[in-house]
Amino acid sequence: MIRVLVVEDEPVAAEAHRVYVERLPGFAVAGVVHSGGDALRFCEREPVDLVLLDFYLPDTHGLAVCRSLRAAGLPIDVIAVTSARDLALVKAAVSVGVVQYLLKPFTFASLREKLERYAEFRQASGEAGGQAEIDRALASLRTTEHPPLPKGMSAQTLEAITDALAGAGEGLSAGAAASAIGASRVTARRYLEYLADNGLAQREPRYGQVGRPEVWYRLKSTSS
Repeated sequence: MIRVLVVEDEPVAAEAHRVYVERLPGFAVAGVVHSGGDALRFCEREPVDLVLLDFYLPDTHGLAVCRSLRAAGLPIDVIAVTSARDLALVKAAVSVGVVQYLLKPFTFASLREKLERYAEFRQASGEAGGQAEIDRALASLRTTEHPPLPKGMSAQTLEAITDALAGAGEGLSAGAAASAIGASRVTARRYLEYLADNGLAQREPRYGQVGRPEVWYRLKSTSS
């Protein structure tokens, strides 16, 4: 089991990341903290294998957290989860041991692929038989290109819909999802249907007092 610490200062985003991680077999959330200092203190006292690290924290920068982890000799890997797009920052992240870089906003599918690739990388063990085997182990950290979203759909809106579902344990109707993200009901339904068609959400008919049943959508759990 890969133990993950979520480091994110925005409570709603932190909760969404926690839910995402818990949906993946082979991963467990070790904890959720909201500052760099709390992250370092947590890692010093609790077993952690991987940190999902926001870079813009209220008390320090994510790069400083990475450097402190290395200085303390803690064998913990880091996946940056940030809105920082500066390529110089990306290079600096690599230099302090960040193994993956996930740009906000992102979908559950994007995080799932990063974590699955990371798990594959961790499973490599023993002595490599040659350069090709080493190359394959390192290549497991690289993600493949995702097919583009259907025309007229945006990754940002998809992320907003996914986050809304993540925060609604009982699910949402298209109308409720539309209100949550400030979009039209038609738009919300399109994204909800996309998630359902791709196996990330499930449809649940719910019957009211009169009329036809209303379809609600709920994120699938890891057991689904």
